Amino acid sequence: MELESILEYLKNKTIIITGATGFVGKVLVEKILRVQPDVKRLYLLLRASDANSATQRMHNEITGKELFRVLREKLGADFDSFILEKVVALSGDVIFEDLGVKPVKLKEEMCNEVQIILNSAATTKFDERYDVALEVNTFGVLNMLDFAKKCLKLEMVVHVSTAYVCGERAGLILEDSASMDEMAKKPSKFDLKSQEKKMVESKLKELQAQNASEEVITSAMKDLGTARSKLYGWPNTYVLTKVMGEMYLGHAKGNLSVAIIRPTMITSTYKEPFSGWIEGFRTYDSLIGGYWKGKLTGIPVDPMSVVDMIPVDMVVNSIITAMVVNANKSGKIIYHLGTSLRNPLTFSDFNNFMFQYCTKNPWLNNDGSPVKVEKLKMLRSMDAFHLYMQIPLLALKFMNKEFDQYFQDVYVNYNRKAKSVKWFVELYRAYLLFNGIFDDTNAEELRRIASENYTDAGNFNFDPKCIDWEDYYMHTHIPGFAKHVVIKHSQSRL
Repeated sequence: MELESILEYLKNKTIIITGATGFVGKVLVEKILRVQPDVKRLYLLLRASDANSATQRMHNEITGKELFRVLREKLGADFDSFILEKVVALSGDVIFEDLGVKPVKLKEEMCNEVQIILNSAATTKFDERYDVALEVNTFGVLNMLDFAKKCLKLEMVVHVSTAYVCGERAGLILEDSASMDEMAKKPSKFDLKSQEKKMVESKLKELQAQNASEEVITSAMKDLGTARSKLYGWPNTYVLTKVMGEMYLGHAKGNLSVAIIRPTMITSTYKEPFSGWIEGFRTYDSLIGGYWKGKLTGIPVDPMSVVDMIPVDMVVNSIITAMVVNANKSGKIIYHLGTSLRNPLTFSDFNNFMFQYCTKNPWLNNDGSPVKVEKLKMLRSMDAFHLYMQIPLLALKFMNKEFDQYFQDVYVNYNRKAKSVKWFVELYRAYLLFNGIFDDTNAEELRRIASENYTDAGNFNFDPKCIDWEDYYMHTHIPGFAKHVVIKHSQSRL
């Protein structure tokens, strides 16, 4: 049997990508344009007031980024004309019908041409406003599906979710919908349209009737999301709304061919287009940053628990491979993209890597003095963590009282620092204390099918076993995080 080619499949394809300004989205755009310049067209759905604003946003937040350095160097003076020919910046949003695309002719062209939809649009804040998270992460999926069904040549829909839709479970977690199936069987308790949406609308009307400020409304909507998440047993608003989005996808996909990619914690690029590129503070990077600056000295975590992370370029390679292998096959398949099963990294080792790097490359205070770090204290429970944070505070409070407020400034500063650390830990508690291992049988089968049937599968590697964690953290991830995020963030605040 003659072998196929992933690149050949991408040739002359017309693709819609939602969430293209996000971390995964822009790496996906760069990879497709770099490896297959003969792709016909990429439609990038961007929140913007009009087409010109969308184009400007694309330049500022996607193609103008350092991520595109390799492609820009490869094409030289032809880079801008290439982007103009291959990429269309669409003014729209998944929260609207027809994805907010208004020009009738453009909409008709898309419905007649689009073969693939890659949906990575999401708001990823754990404590997002409930109304905002519902619109994007849940009902945005339904709008995407409705549009997909209008695309006459559609071959594939790939939806980017998160592995943590499993909830706070332990043990081996399968690539299935078991965590949300029980919820789906209880419509009286969990009716998405008649309950959650109406509840949000009712709460907003109530706040508006009270002439509440935007700040008060935002706070109330965040609290509502947290309360609903806890009620249904999910760690935060982000995960709850992603769960509901997947439920919609399962119920309303019809005969579409759908692949759901569920990555764990996404980190900097492993190899492509160059190693170490990252944007923004990802989940564990906030921990690295706080530790490096001496602000974080202890967290609740089991030293032998597994830190499940996956480089973003591997996630993108899995998206493209899943898209090609599953095209035109009616049905739904779920892929876990993680490392906990086949190449586990313990938190103890992760802690050692952080300590080694931050000792060899200390953070410098404003006065130029180096921050000296000790190994992060790993406390096995929230109770132990709270005690660890509380004892110094009680001691300072006692000394301050005994010595006539002499330690007042020290007490105030430590109390502020303690509150900040407690807020961080509470936000990430479910992940720090997570004891699940993500099964990746489907993803492993995808790798096998690709390697046996596609000549260029090696150019789309997403095998976690190839990662040397010490080398990756010491020479790729933390240096990349420092260069692309921490230093830029610090400079922007000067």
